[in-house]
Amino acid sequence: MSGEATVRVVVADDSPTARALLVATLAADPRLCVVGEAADGREAVRQIRRLRPSIAVLDVHMPGIDGLEATKQVMRELPTPIVIVTGSLAPHDVEVGLHAMRAGALTVLPKLPAPAAPEFPAAASRLVSTVAALAGVDRRRPIAARERPRPRQPQGVRCVAVAASTGGPAALYRLLENLPASLGVPLLVAQHLSEGFVPGLVAWLGSGTALSVATAADGELLRPATVYLAPDGHDLAVGPGGRTLLAPRAAGSLAGASADTLFTAVARWYGPSAVAVVLTGMGTDGLLGAAKIKEAGGRVLAQDRASSVVFGMPGAVATAGLTDRVGPVDALARTICALVQGAAG
Repeated sequence: MSGEATVRVVVADDSPTARALLVATLAADPRLCVVGEAADGREAVRQIRRLRPSIAVLDVHMPGIDGLEATKQVMRELPTPIVIVTGSLAPHDVEVGLHAMRAGALTVLPKLPAPAAPEFPAAASRLVSTVAALAGVDRRRPIAARERPRPRQPQGVRCVAVAASTGGPAALYRLLENLPASLGVPLLVAQHLSEGFVPGLVAWLGSGTALSVATAADGELLRPATVYLAPDGHDLAVGPGGRTLLAPRAAGSLAGASADTLFTAVARWYGPSAVAVVLTGMGTDGLLGAAKIKEAGGRVLAQDRASSVVFGMPGAVATAGLTDRVGPVDALARTICALVQGAAG
């Protein structure tokens, strides 16, 4: 490895072939140095304990203890950034990876395809960039958030739109489990997520909330107390009559539904009765759309730095002065309830 490498990585996968591909892909980037390998969860925990890496990449299914249990142990003993990889996109297997995120893992990605596969370069690039970015998430200093008054008083909330990226599934789970079944408005979600993960995410989120959680269908009439996520490969918006609009995502676009697309549509059709919620995530998706929500007289809420895995998306709207509330997910849930009930000023 080049002397430029600054990110030390432990890789764990019970398949020698899959592990070798992970190691080779990560080691090819000059920022990354693979300092340890493990073939099962127990060895992964030992390697992390001994080597204290910048980040670990763990297969979700391993003998002994799996990626979920390994994550729990690491978070109890020596909190370390963890990326989970899974070779199966079956809803149950995706749910195990998502449970690992609730236990402290930062994100879950599909395993790399074979190097000869046409999708390999994009998958490898995403893995490398994710590992490099997440290795330093706890080293960033807080950014002071500015709040400014909304331009005019919202008129009874009728729609809540939520955006999230890295760390988002766990934040979404916590947000939804704190919202009541009596919530009288629909929630539309733009979550950046790898292809194939949406069915598992829908099932997993639905298991932890009193709300209904569904994959949106085009032209569907929005129902209160229902959470809608875009299907794989589509952006989610809303149109006349409170009906969903789906559009295929352009090649090379975000790995997941666009927050700007969702927020802009919600601003257009719901105006001052809209609420946008920006949760943890890399990048600035949602910033332009949040500005549209504010221009229309709606509210913008953002997750705070302390509880975010990455403060990129919420930090962008907070530092732009677009937020009415900045706080942890539990507090945002309480604010949503108060706004829907008309009790928040």
